[in-house]
Amino acid sequence: MNTVVIGSTGYGGVELIRLLENHPEARIGALVSSSQPREPLRAVYPHLSHMEETLEELDPDRLCEAGEVIFFATPPGVSSRWAPRFAERGKVCIDLSGDFRLTGEAYRRWYGREPAPGDWLERAVYGLSEWYAEQIRSASLISNPGCYPTASLLALIPLLRERAIDPDTIVIDAKSGVSGAGRGLKLNTLFCEVNENLRPYRVDAHQHTPEIERYASEAWGSPVRVTFIPHLVPMNRGILITLTARAAEGWTRRRLEEMYRGIYQAAPFVRIRPENDWPGTKQVQGSNYCDLAVHLDERTGRVIVMSVIDNLVKGAAGQAVQNLNLRMGWDETAGLEGLPLYP
Repeated sequence: MNTVVIGSTGYGGVELIRLLENHPEARIGALVSSSQPREPLRAVYPHLSHMEETLEELDPDRLCEAGEVIFFATPPGVSSRWAPRFAERGKVCIDLSGDFRLTGEAYRRWYGREPAPGDWLERAVYGLSEWYAEQIRSASLISNPGCYPTASLLALIPLLRERAIDPDTIVIDAKSGVSGAGRGLKLNTLFCEVNENLRPYRVDAHQHTPEIERYASEAWGSPVRVTFIPHLVPMNRGILITLTARAAEGWTRRRLEEMYRGIYQAAPFVRIRPENDWPGTKQVQGSNYCDLAVHLDERTGRVIVMSVIDNLVKGAAGQAVQNLNLRMGWDETAGLEGLPLYP
C-alpha cells in the first residue's frame, strides 16, 4: 500500500521515511516539501543517498493518485487546511501536528490560529495507540499525540482510571532533547545556547499542557489540571518525564506495579521496569518503546512514575506508523520491531 509524507524534510518526516522504508506492507508513493520542492531527497539528507525520490509540491490530485494514506509531518496550520480535503476524497490521514488535538476554543488560545473548519475537530480520533485502538481502527483522520503528552498520558491514565491518586496534586517534570524543537533555525537551539546547559522553557504556556489535561480529564471523568514544566536537555533525542501526585488511600508500590502490568500486558511497546530500576532515554533511543517505572514514596505519600520515550519515534513517527498498522488491520508491530540503539 502506498503512502504519502507531507513535510518530508523535518525531523519527524525523515523519521517516517526511515520507518516506512522498512515496513513490510507500506511503501512510499510521494514525498512532499513546501520548502524544498523538486530537490532530490538525497540532496537534503545525504544519509539517504541510496534513495531516488524527488521532493514534490503539494498537488492534491497528484497525491491522491500517489497514495492511500497521507501523513502530515507539518507545522501547525497546514493539516487543518488540507487533511479534511484528503479525508473527504477517501484517504486516511494521520496528522503529526497539533491541529486536531484540542477543541476549537483551546486551539485558538494555545496555538494562536483558527482551527480546522466544519466538524473535523470532533471527527478526528486521538491516536494514543494503547488507549484508543478501537476508534483508530475505523478512523479517517487520526490525530497523533504530541511527544510530551504521549510520555505523560501513558504514565498518568492508569492512575486516573484506577483512582490511585488525588488529581489535584499532579506535577509533571519533563525533559526533552533538542530535536523536539524541529529542524528550523532558532536562536535558543543553536549549539552554543544548548550545549552545557539545561533550562526550562514555555513554563505555564506550552501547547501540550491542554492536550494532557483534555485526555487526563477524559480518563478521570471530570476536569483535571496539571502542573507541566518542560525543559530542554543538550542531547539529540529522548524524553524523560517524572510524574508525581499524592497517592490515594490503600495503594502500595507493589499494588501500583501490578496495576500497570495488568493494564499494559497486551501493549507491545510499553515496558514496565522492575522495582528500583529507573529508566533512561538511552534505553529506548531509536525505538517505539515507552519504559515506565513506578514508585511510592511512603515518607511523603506521593506516587512517582517515570516515563521515557524517543520523541521522534514513539513521540511522533513511530506512533504514527503504529496507528497506520491499527487502522489497516496489520500486525501492530509491523515496521517497528527494531531494538533500541545502544550506546
